[in-house]
Amino acid sequence: MKFIENLKNVWKIEELRNRILVTLGLLLVYRFGAQVVLPGIDASKLGGFAGNFDAGGIGGLLNAFTGGAFANASVFALGIMPYISASIVVQLMQIAVPYLQKLQKEGESGRKKITQITRWLTIGICLVQAPSYLFGLEALGVPVDAFILGKTPMFFVSSTIILVTGCIFAMWLGEKITDKGIGNGISILIMVGIIATLPQSFAQELASSSIMFVLIELVIWFVIILACVMLVMAVRKIPVQYARRTASGEYEKNIFGARQFIPLKLNASGVMPIIFAQALMFVPTALANLGSIKDTEWGQSMLATFSDIFGLWYNVVFAALIIIFTYFYTAITVPTNKMADDLKRSGGFIPGIKPGTDTAEFLDRIMSQITLPGSVFLALVAIFPAFVVKLMGVQQGWALFFGGTSLLIMVGVAIDTMQQINSYLLNRHYDGLMKSGKNRKAVA
Repeated sequence: MKFIENLKNVWKIEELRNRILVTLGLLLVYRFGAQVVLPGIDASKLGGFAGNFDAGGIGGLLNAFTGGAFANASVFALGIMPYISASIVVQLMQIAVPYLQKLQKEGESGRKKITQITRWLTIGICLVQAPSYLFGLEALGVPVDAFILGKTPMFFVSSTIILVTGCIFAMWLGEKITDKGIGNGISILIMVGIIATLPQSFAQELASSSIMFVLIELVIWFVIILACVMLVMAVRKIPVQYARRTASGEYEKNIFGARQFIPLKLNASGVMPIIFAQALMFVPTALANLGSIKDTEWGQSMLATFSDIFGLWYNVVFAALIIIFTYFYTAITVPTNKMADDLKRSGGFIPGIKPGTDTAEFLDRIMSQITLPGSVFLALVAIFPAFVVKLMGVQQGWALFFGGTSLLIMVGVAIDTMQQINSYLLNRHYDGLMKSGKNRKAVA
């Protein structure tokens, strides 16, 4: 009853209601586009092609991120992933390129220029990925007779333009959801794409297992979701004390020794280490497919090892890369020196720690200490699908939802969206979705 009452409160707020409707409408457009097959391809002959991605594997992983558009040879086959790749490249370039560092310090105008650079880089990545996807369709299982007019230069040129346009349109939808809707649009598009494959994967698992076994799986799944929520929300609070602060009320008053906290997240890097590591895990298979290596025993062994995303050595290397990238990305995104300088300028200090360099070293040491368990936990969540496949015999498509990038993205986006809705409710003097207690009466 409490939850239903909170949903009614959500609907009462006109601005929030309109934002939710805009978000749902744009998501409907995105899902419709994922079903539109590229011109020149017979959709009725793609059944075998789509079936190649049901068993999981790297292809199944790519298909999950695009919400099935990859296996449908859709106009949205590239999904939003080229934009994500471009964003990662731009973030890394900000470390080494002085021009981008300067833009980062220019505030809103600098961020707009960085966004524009990211968009152009997205187009460049699409121009590489689109022809690669089209040339690989036949090798991936699309029959020759599915190409209605044949694999002509006109087909490749027109389809490349359509795929690039589809990615740019998906990027535009994500930005509009962020501006006019609720939540982070790009993240929501990825989450919806992942969720789109969930019913089919669950139905396949239900058809191949007993009801009791599926119930046990669901219990384990909810426990893993709870663990992911804890990983996303966990923080280490560093106490901060201010020598003097002024509070305004009915009269001005000096407060000495006001205490606050600096929240340092256990997993400050989010899912980025998994994305980085996942990108690198494609490299061995790409090398193994090279002409000079493909026919060698070493090439065949490497191809067999790194093509199975549920294999032992694949997951050992994957977990190690995640731990390494977690430290790397945390060092980039958590500027302890800047935090120490800002704290010193505002008149604050950590009790027992001298302001300035000592504070920066202290924060850096704390981040290193909490990043270790955070990175190990993140790695375990990422490779957990391999455990449920090997130990429990779960269907590979359904196993992908037991951890990894898919589950962490769903949990992270859901929490972020709930927090935004929560802030709207609290600002209108309603109880939030994430807060229990007595309802507040709305202020007229």
